[in-house]
Amino acid sequence: MLNPRRIAFINEKGGSAKTTLVANLAAYLTLRRGRRVLGIDMDPQGQLGKVLGVDQRTPSRTAIDLLLDTLLGDPGLDRRPAGPDEQPSSVLPTLRTRIPGLDVIVANKSLGLFPAWQDGDDPDPTGRLARALESAPAIGRYDFVFFDAPPSFGPLTLNVLRAATEVVVPVPLTYLALDGCAEMVRTIATVRERYDHPGLRITMVVPTFYRRTKLAQEILEKLKKRFPKEIAQSVVGYHVKIDEAQSRGLSIFEYAPRDRGAQAMAELAEELELRAPGARLEDMP
Repeated sequence: MLNPRRIAFINEKGGSAKTTLVANLAAYLTLRRGRRVLGIDMDPQGQLGKVLGVDQRTPSRTAIDLLLDTLLGDPGLDRRPAGPDEQPSSVLPTLRTRIPGLDVIVANKSLGLFPAWQDGDDPDPTGRLARALESAPAIGRYDFVFFDAPPSFGPLTLNVLRAATEVVVPVPLTYLALDGCAEMVRTIATVRERYDHPGLRITMVVPTFYRRTKLAQEILEKLKKRFPKEIAQSVVGYHVKIDEAQSRGLSIFEYAPRDRGAQAMAELAEELELRAPGARLEDMP
């Protein structure tokens, strides 16, 4: 079985454009690079499926099924009992998007109740996502697995970090951005040490919501000094066409492929592909 790159897009502060990056980088890699990508929405807000045009009402199984050993079958939470041939620990609850090669596992509000559903007899509840993916043969179909992580620290975030091997940190160029980055670095260090996950690394730090202001430029320069190897070569500004595309359930490459936002996303996707473990950044164009 092939071992896809497992990349968590995460920032413990909300409003960092992580869902936008997951959706559009995944779309570029499938549409333009011929890769197979699985996007897993681990944010209870469930935005990833929406921006990719997936009908959130149709799935009978969602991301919560990756974390639970038994299904509760509560119709109020859009869930149903598993059928006799369904094994939540081994069958991925994927949905196809309109883009061939790009699949998604959607989330809904039931995911937010995961801490309350944890089995007290499970000695390792924050390792459930990693175990579910390791036991799913279908994971070998993909070249990349992108996790859209929740914007706060907790059991869901820990599950994502333990399942991932790489981290992409989108950083909005605002006053509190550096505080969020420092928290993220500490969290990753904790996961490496406490959960015996030494291979977890920050692959790329992506500046987002860039504007030509003195403050934004100062924060960008501080990020370059703090993350000289990890900082992305491209920055993401305010792109109206990306918002318009997402409101229609489309990637920027389907909606406005010649827009500057599409160019920025394409550059980031190509850079992410080049930053594979073992690659030398000095070889990047």
